[in-house]
Formats: sequence, C-alpha cells, structure tokens
Amino acid sequence: MADDIREIIEKYALQNAVKYRAAPQAGAVMGKLMGERPELRARAKEVSPLVASVLAEVAKTGPEVWERRLAEIAPELLAELGVKKEPDKGLPQLDGAEEGVVMRFAPNPNGPPTIGSARGIIINSEYVRRYGGKFLLRFDDTDPVNKRPMPEAYGWYLEDSEWLGAVPDQVVIASDRLPRYYEVAEELIRRGGAYVCRCDQATFKALKDAARPCPHRGQSVEENLALWREMIEGPLGPGEAVLRVKTEIAHKDPALRDWAAFRIVTADHPRVGESYRVWPLLDFESAVEDHFLSVTHILRGKDLMDSERRQRYLYGHMGWEYPTTIHWGRIKIHQFGSFSTSALRRALEAGEYSGWDDARMPTVRALRRRGIRAEALRKFMIDLGVGETDISISMDSVYAENRKIVDPEARRRFFVKDPFPMEIEGEVPPIARAPFHPTLDRGYREIPAGEKLLVSSDDLLDLKVGASLRLKDLCNIEILSLNPLRARAIGTDPQQAREMKLRIIHWAPPDGVPVRVMRPDGVDSGIGELGIREDLGQVVQFERYGFVRIDSMADDDEVVAYFAHR
Repeated sequence: MADDIREIIEKYALQNAVKYRAAPQAGAVMGKLMGERPELRARAKEVSPLVASVLAEVAKTGPEVWERRLAEIAPELLAELGVKKEPDKGLPQLDGAEEGVVMRFAPNPNGPPTIGSARGIIINSEYVRRYGGKFLLRFDDTDPVNKRPMPEAYGWYLEDSEWLGAVPDQVVIASDRLPRYYEVAEELIRRGGAYVCRCDQATFKALKDAARPCPHRGQSVEENLALWREMIEGPLGPGEAVLRVKTEIAHKDPALRDWAAFRIVTADHPRVGESYRVWPLLDFESAVEDHFLSVTHILRGKDLMDSERRQRYLYGHMGWEYPTTIHWGRIKIHQFGSFSTSALRRALEAGEYSGWDDARMPTVRALRRRGIRAEALRKFMIDLGVGETDISISMDSVYAENRKIVDPEARRRFFVKDPFPMEIEGEVPPIARAPFHPTLDRGYREIPAGEKLLVSSDDLLDLKVGASLRLKDLCNIEILSLNPLRARAIGTDPQQAREMKLRIIHWAPPDGVPVRVMRPDGVDSGIGELGIREDLGQVVQFERYGFVRIDSMADDDEVVAYFAHR
C-alpha cells in the first residue's frame, strides 16, 4: 500500500484521537479515508489491516503527542477542531434590504488594511453583491494627531479592496468635506442641540460623572454661534473649547452624557495641511456621512454600541432616520497579536518589521506577498458570518481554503533547508526526472544529480549507519557513514522502495540555487533546484516543506521566497 495512503490514515486517526482524547476509532477513520480516496472502497478488505496497524501505533502515545504530530502533518485538521464559528454558517439575510442596500467600510488610513479590515471590506461588499446597491469606501481621516493618516494608505486600501474583489462604487474622503460638517454643526446649534463648552477636561469629567450640567449648557443660540466662530477663526485655542451634543445629563451611562463633537486642533493634516483648525470627532463625522451618503445598513463591532447610542441623539436633533445596525464580535487569530494599525506602525518604525508586507505582519499586503489568494480569504470571512460572538480562529483555517486553490496549480520543486553534503557510491542517475505535480499531468522537470548531493540536516537527526532510504525521484541508498555522510546506491526502482518500506527524503544538487524563505516565524535558508528561478511571482510547493511564493532575486542571485503554509 502506498505511503500516501498511510499518511492519510494517520492524519485522520490523529484528528479523531485529538477530538475525543481517546484512541482513534477505526470506523470513523475508514469513513474519512474513503471520503478522500473513493477509489479505495472496492479494496476495503485490503485497506483494513493497514488502518488497524496505523491506529495501533497512534494508540501507543497520548494526547500531547497526538496534537503535536497532527500540527506537523495536517495543521488544517487540527484547526477544524479549534475554530469556534457562529451557529449559522455564512451571512444572514438583512432586514429591509429587498430594494437594495448602501453599505460602507470606513477605515482610518493610518496604515494598510489588516486581516480585520479585510473582514469589513469583504462582508460589506458581499451584501451589496447579493442585494444590489452601492458599496462605499469612506476614509474617516479627521484625526490629524492621535491617528494621523498616512498619505500612502489611501492608495493601499483601494488596491487591496480591488484585490479582495470589492471595488468600491464610491470613494469618500472625510478630510475633503469639513465645510459640510461645519454646516451641520451650525444647524445643530440653531436647533438647540449643541453648545460650546469651555470647561477644561478634568472639570467637565467631574460634572459629567456627578450627572450635573456644564455651566455653559444654558447659553443662548447666539452665544454658542459666536463662540463657534471663535473656535473656527480664533482666538480660542486647543483645549479651550469643544462643541458638545446635548443628550441626557442624568443618563445612567456617563459615556453618553453630552459627548464632544468638535475640538480645536492646530496640527497640520497630511492631505489638507493647515486649512482647518476645528476637527470633528469620529462619532460626529461618521454619523453625518452615514446620513448624507444614504447608508442603509451599518456593520460595526459590538464594542462600538455606545457610538450608535451617541449618534442617535444627533439624528434625533436633526430629524434624521438612523440606519439599520448589525453588531458583530471581534475576531482573534492565534498566530498574530494585535490588529491595531497604530501599534503595528510603532513596531515598524522601531525596526521590528522590514515593511508592511513583512511575512510576520497581519496585513492583507503580507498575505498577498506570501501567496494567499483573495478567493480563499473571501470565502473564509463569509463563512465566519456576522454574529455577536467573539471568534477565535487559526490561520490554518485560511490556509486550508488556500490549499484547495493553489494545490492543483503549484509546480513542485526541491528545496533543502540547512543543506548537508552527501557522497554516494555506485550507479547514481545523472539526471532525475521528477513530475511537476504528483497526480495531474503537468509534465516533468529534469534535475541534475550525480554522486554528490545535498540533503536536509533535519533528515539526519535520527539517521543510523546501515539504514536505507529513497532519494525522491532518483534512487534508493544505504547509509555507510554519518560523518562524513556517505551512502551506497542500491537501486533506482520505486517498487523496491515500497517493498522495503523506505523513508523518502528529498535532495538538491550542490550547484543549485541558494534560497531564503521568509516565514511568519523566522527565516529558513537552503539550496533548491535551478528551475526555481523560472517561477518568479508564482506559488510553488517545496516538496516536504510547504507552499511558497517565489518573490524576487537578491543581488547575489539568491532566490527570496515567502512562505504561505504547509
């Protein structure tokens, strides 16, 4: 029975054992095997002893070993056990969407889109695709200090949105629309819904916490308009005045009491310079834009429920109708820390990352560079749904989707990490003829071989003199000595290797191409077959290592690859 069948049995046996923390059950494993390899159903009697043998080996160990081994050979199956998805997979219907929707994704452009941003871009655009209407990309860039925009980030969002299959129907930049916000503020003052507060921050907080009104709350409309003009034109400076929206001063939640809508900021803005000195806070700007852009449905994190409650006071003062809101839980990915763009930006500026597309970054740009497909990310995010439950996932779940897409397309190549020289006595074929794909008819590549080769140091860890191995697609060997590493060719027939149950390892020619693999967990260096240079920009599978995207050539002709996943 082929080694690949044994590997399939082992991975499903391990998954069953990890799931139930008990010895694997033959029936469940056999069912999984037949589901993946239906051609084996007619050979069930032949397969059963092999299943029993593998299950017996697995049963000899315990939960920690099971989980570690499953993570090594089939991380996607381990991820299936750990992903907490919403009870109803996929996107629920939207109320009131029968005649179309207007949905928006509204980032602060202080860095490129993260995986969390991708979720918002994908889900909003998918709803528009389903119901018809408009998908808006709106840049909420009205904080020139604490979340200072990056000029490049506007373009990054457009580029990544297009890559994700979510080209916006309209792009809006808030910093271009300050006069509109001023008009709304003046109308709000005239309606008695806002006032200029000149308390310092500590004084107002003390009054707010005590549910007592600010002494400026009772100013006349005329007084507030005059002070508003002093905010815009001077002489009032930063910290000397804010415009507040009137709510309920005795509201049970202090966060909702007379919230700040505008503040004075004299710092320049990357896009509009020093054209304005009074800037709206996010709750005001976002609420106004949602109204003027006729947004019908808002997707926002459940941690922003207070924002909605504050904004509803503004809508009430202005006589506007608030959009339908759907709150969703946070998404946490085990392999990454914070998705905070501000925190990532500080780490980047401190030299912890090489760029926004560093393989360790949780950004869309990094995933693209590693060879993750937009279709995989899009399907995964849609399947997660939009429930309020916080979601804890593994990137292995994304990788499993990506593997389905890239596996049929990816050429196979040899790459030897941490290479170690080996000399072989006897008749070694001068050329290895290896398939570009193990199951599809994709043709063959020819790899120079001979008596001197390189093998991975990892394959030497438990190697003993007298052991026999098969060098993949080349020949069978017997180890003669370990230091130096010498072997003897004992045949080329793969059937001989199967009968002897030889372990298969890969190899590379000594004059192969140097390769550096950038991984989320570090860097691997080694030697690969020369043909790798033909695959620039493509995703390939380094056999027994994983899928990588061939990124670039360094000045010393070293190939730089970015690791995607196993």
